[in-house]
Amino acid sequence: MGRVGAAGDNAAMESFFSLLQNNVLDRKPWATRGELRIAIVTWIERTYHRRRRQSRLGRLTPVEFEAMMNTQVVLAA
Repeated sequence: MGRVGAAGDNAAMESFFSLLQNNVLDRKPWATRGELRIAIVTWIERTYHRRRRQSRLGRLTPVEFEAMMNTQVVLAA
């Protein structure tokens, strides 16, 4: 986190919340807060963290990058 009011921090969070709203919140009406909470956690853990391609990993998903790194470690041993 940067200084208070730093535009970069705000842009990153706005982008995340936009993705969250489009992929979870606006998909259907939620009956309870508990149901919504489970849907949010599931989306974050299954999609956002594992399947989202990341530029710092060479446009690979974290799962693909880790598999590639584990293969290289096994070959090096």
